[in-house]
Amino acid sequence: MELLKQKILREGKVLPGNVLKVDSFLNHQIDPELMQCIGEEFAGRFADLGVTKILTLESSGIAPSIMTGLKLGVPVVFSRKRKSLTLIDHLYSAKVYSYTKNETSEISASKDYITRDDVVLIIDDFLANGQAVQGLLNIVEQAGASLAGVGIVIEKGFQDGGRLIRERGIHMESLAAIASLTDGKVTFKEEQ
Repeated sequence: MELLKQKILREGKVLPGNVLKVDSFLNHQIDPELMQCIGEEFAGRFADLGVTKILTLESSGIAPSIMTGLKLGVPVVFSRKRKSLTLIDHLYSAKVYSYTKNETSEISASKDYITRDDVVLIIDDFLANGQAVQGLLNIVEQAGASLAGVGIVIEKGFQDGGRLIRERGIHMESLAAIASLTDGKVTFKEEQ
């Protein structure tokens, strides 16, 4: 998706440890027009798969998921990283390790909102080692729901997450696949 790639090149910042900071448009401040385009792109790529629910992880996956859900006409469920007074039981839960936060958390989603009758599309903002997506896949499996696929806004193609998910035979679409963040420069996969 060319618009997203240009935004990454203009506003993304490469930090030590192969971290790409895109908080000016994706995961702190959100660019609504870009999110609308991302939603339209994901909706087009997964349009014919009978999606009934979108599942994401709070908080950075919510914006692209909402726009995709709007376009597909389906609800969005987000897995919470922290339990609240209203989300304490009747849950699907999975452990997820965050590389950027260097911590493991338990994610949870209510059993009321994902059932065996659902066809679920998972959407997340970043894919690196694949831990967040693996946790979301675990929740879909616990529900006995069908999986339409996985949509990733930005994939770090030089890390193992994408390979591990594709090796499981899962339909995955990434809107921007990064080949390298070497020397502070973003290189996309097709540019190598």
